[in-house]
Amino acid sequence: MDKSNVYFTSFKATGQENLLQKLHRLMKTAGFEAIDFQEKYAAIKIHFGEYGNLAFLRPNYARVVADYVKELGGKPFLTDCNTLYVGSRKNALDHLETAYVNGFSPYQTGCHVIIGDGLKGTDEAIVPIDGEYVKEAKIGQAIMDADILISLTHFKGHEMAGFGGALKNLGMGSGSRAGKMEQHCDGKPSVSQSACVGCGACLKICAHDAPKITGGKAAIDHEKCVGCGRCLAVCPKDAIAADFHDSIAVLNCKIAEYSLAVCKGRPCFHISLICDVSPNCDCHAENDIPIIPDVGMLASFDPVALDQACVDLCNQMPPIENSVLDENIKEFCDDKDCDHFHMTHPDTEWKSCIAHAVKIGLGTNQYELIRI
Repeated sequence: MDKSNVYFTSFKATGQENLLQKLHRLMKTAGFEAIDFQEKYAAIKIHFGEYGNLAFLRPNYARVVADYVKELGGKPFLTDCNTLYVGSRKNALDHLETAYVNGFSPYQTGCHVIIGDGLKGTDEAIVPIDGEYVKEAKIGQAIMDADILISLTHFKGHEMAGFGGALKNLGMGSGSRAGKMEQHCDGKPSVSQSACVGCGACLKICAHDAPKITGGKAAIDHEKCVGCGRCLAVCPKDAIAADFHDSIAVLNCKIAEYSLAVCKGRPCFHISLICDVSPNCDCHAENDIPIIPDVGMLASFDPVALDQACVDLCNQMPPIENSVLDENIKEFCDDKDCDHFHMTHPDTEWKSCIAHAVKIGLGTNQYELIRI
């Protein structure tokens, strides 16, 4: 397969061109206008950020994309699907409220917000893909109803996938509640009784009543657990871990297959911003300090090449002092070239997602980085 073009620009700005204008130029140079938007519905897949999180993309960037779509005759809307876990985006009403509180109102972004899988996360389209792991993907109906798909991604660390890039935004983010459960269901976490202090953080975060505390120690009922991994992230003692290492690889392969289901058969364009690179997903109701300095903005028609370029650029950056990455490198890594995202979450790996995406024909990990 030939190399894919990935376009890159830094966050350096001048008096003649601010960052929003620079994003518009990046999109134009990457070929955005080659898409026929005239009278077409364009879904802009984004993460609105959990309430309390401040690492999500500023709505100003979404405005640039929406305005550009309208300039080309299209009908844009911002979208994301509801979450599995207890939080501020578990149904469409709470999700919309969180989006508006975080600045994603129609007056700020220039377009409306539509929650992709409806009020209770059950409004879904069944997309046959006959994949190795997924036979029929369950995608938010509004996302599949769109004529054109644009992913606008905050590139960051992730506590299960290693990093959250375009594929994570597309695959997991576009899945309905049932779709998210299908992607998560192969891995079930367990609690180390010696490390558990019985604080109850896992009980509060679980939407399925899987953790129980008995005798001052937590345990997880695997019959109820859907394997979403939220309890892993909130445990203050790191007492919870996935039982099987290969479950991470299976999760990543399912994300790749769901991404294919979302993208196939229609024009797609992908944008990733590497800024405020938090160690965890924007689904958290908090965000730790970034693990690396801001890098830049990237765009491509190929989401696989885009993710590969983003992770390569991130791995070239120095860790930020006192970040989770910096602390883990000092404690665990003697190799100066250790992978930043694996070191941020040593139980994760991200390469299986990209490798499987290449295998199923979603894109290529071979790219030419074109700096503008």
